[in-house]
Amino acid sequence: MPKTGKPLTFFALFAAAAAVCVVPVEAKEFTFSERQNDRLAKKLNIPVYFTLPASARATLPRTINTTDLLVDFKHPDAIKSGSDAGLRMVLTPRSGMARRLGKSGLFQTGDLLLTFRSEWGGAGAYPNVQMGISHTGLAYIKDGELHNLDNPLNAEYLGANMRGDLTSEHYRTLSYIHVIRPRDLTDAERANLLAWASRLTSSAKRVYPSQIKFNDDYNAPKYKPGKPVEFVKHLAQVALGQNPPGTIDLYCSEFAWSLLSLRNCDPAKSADTFNGGGIPTCIKTPMRPMEATGDYMRRRATSSYAGLADGPMMVVDTLKLPKADKLTLLGTVFIENQSGMDKMSAGHKKVAEDMQPKFEKLKDYYLGLSGGGVVQRLRARLISSGFNGAIPENYSPTSYLINTLLPPDNVNRTMDYVATIVIE
Repeated sequence: MPKTGKPLTFFALFAAAAAVCVVPVEAKEFTFSERQNDRLAKKLNIPVYFTLPASARATLPRTINTTDLLVDFKHPDAIKSGSDAGLRMVLTPRSGMARRLGKSGLFQTGDLLLTFRSEWGGAGAYPNVQMGISHTGLAYIKDGELHNLDNPLNAEYLGANMRGDLTSEHYRTLSYIHVIRPRDLTDAERANLLAWASRLTSSAKRVYPSQIKFNDDYNAPKYKPGKPVEFVKHLAQVALGQNPPGTIDLYCSEFAWSLLSLRNCDPAKSADTFNGGGIPTCIKTPMRPMEATGDYMRRRATSSYAGLADGPMMVVDTLKLPKADKLTLLGTVFIENQSGMDKMSAGHKKVAEDMQPKFEKLKDYYLGLSGGGVVQRLRARLISSGFNGAIPENYSPTSYLINTLLPPDNVNRTMDYVATIVIE
């Protein structure tokens, strides 16, 4: 999330020589190392509900060519309970990172780059429900390098000369990036996304902020259920140089959602379709926007959906723990830790402190659905209805991660977790 904007609201809330020497690298895979696991557990210092079950993971390519270390991290609490919650971790030096990651075969155009702030873990209800996620960017591979495209389309996020090569102020100050992949992207769709990304990157200085602005209110999505996605069309028109009237303001995850909606549109062939009065048929939304709370924990059907606030509860649900232990763990989601709060930026800290008292009903919702009796479950449903009536359907930065927590055969599951980039 940009420093100039408001923090997320409640739900809205190796060496240079390697580049010049042709050195064959061994095909690698993610492996578990007890020594690395212990080191990373101390380094991360995150609650288990900041990790993901194995069911969230994407199928990896058969060959990963990299000199980076690939670690299958298992959270200590998951190990104790015989559960599989953890993270795939790519340990990479910052220097030359974009080229190594781009050539590894592990990352693809269309992947989503989620800024992961481990220091949020256990700090309080707001950062915990967000699962440490504060920003979304779109990845694309160009000239053998992994690039980023983010809104704001400015130097803070795209870097010098708008290169988008992970060297901007935002990315060079990060330690962790979760990578999420939209399911079933075809080569043609990735080519389209690359073309859209290239157009927006090359025109960033011209169109931002005169035609595209940043929306700092994460509780005001452009998406409206049942309404045409005019804002996606508007973004495409800007990218095509059609200079539509007015400006379009999008927050980071909304910008990424809009770009992914253009994956079936070839900008070189479909430009004329964006000049008409309707919405081009090539626009296809990539993920169902989420209500504040979902019905998966209640129904567990293949058509069930997740909610913006459901992440930690859904992770804890996958752990092999007695019900009493699960309820105790869920209770910790809502405990404020001042030392953790102090590690947050001033803006996020203020929101976290302001929102802390308002999370009591969410706590009742968690505990009621996860092990309460008939009365508690009924109260949880009423709380859910109240939240959903007050909070618009949305695609917050965390929503992409939460989508991976749905079962693999769920019809609303459109995202998979690839890995976490650990910059050392």
